Amino acid sequence: MPTHHLRYDVNCSILFTELPLLERPAAARAAGFEAVEFWWPFDEAVPPASDVDAFVGAVRDAGVQLVGLNFFAGDMPGGDRGVVSWPARSAEFRDNVDLVATIGAATGCRSFNALYGNRIAHLSRDVQDETAVANLAFAATAMARIGGAVLVEAVSGPHPYQLRTAADVVSVLDRVRAERGVRNLAFLADLYHLTVNGDDVAKVLADHTDRIGHVQIADAPGRHEPGSGDIDLDGYLSQLEQAGYGGWVGLEYVPSGPSGLSFDWLPRDRRA
Repeated sequence: MPTHHLRYDVNCSILFTELPLLERPAAARAAGFEAVEFWWPFDEAVPPASDVDAFVGAVRDAGVQLVGLNFFAGDMPGGDRGVVSWPARSAEFRDNVDLVATIGAATGCRSFNALYGNRIAHLSRDVQDETAVANLAFAATAMARIGGAVLVEAVSGPHPYQLRTAADVVSVLDRVRAERGVRNLAFLADLYHLTVNGDDVAKVLADHTDRIGHVQIADAPGRHEPGSGDIDLDGYLSQLEQAGYGGWVGLEYVPSGPSGLSFDWLPRDRRA
């Protein structure tokens, strides 16, 4: 049972996948949660307006708050992990930024996750990094107009994603701030990815609490619900709370059984 008092939200792109996407916010609400987050919920960077309206309506009708949304990240099932550092897709990303700002304004969402992208073999790392700095600054400037922040995270897995450690992420945040003067960029601390990639998570949290804009959790090995693996998630979250973190904790795990049963670790009175 959690010993801290942080607020939880459900990532409806990885939980409740047995349901159609537009039914998942209501399922999260029925499970006792009042906040949700999503990866980019459409196949293309700029879907038809009717699809966007249906998504915003589903969140609103469920009576939940959208607290996190990813920018368009390419073909995620196909292995893409973001287009921020992909020069050929910069125009597509920037068109998506404008739409994300519109969704943020309509829903009250203020945290937006920009997946940095995979290493592209035929491009120099410098070109990819310069592209990313420009695109992150563009996104952050757009989100500043609605009081929002752009998040950047380290990601694990077999794909050649370029940011693997907290140090990788912080160096990007520092570079965008230094070169572009942008301040509404933050570190998304995904405790699962950081653990799997070998970071000293307790040290990362101690060193960078003031940079963390959002937290996500899953246990390891397996990326299932807390208690299914070996990560001291409650210890890390208690450390964060004691250090002054007051943001959201996104449940971004693959349920080991039916989604609804994967919340048994969290008493119902702690979900709202």
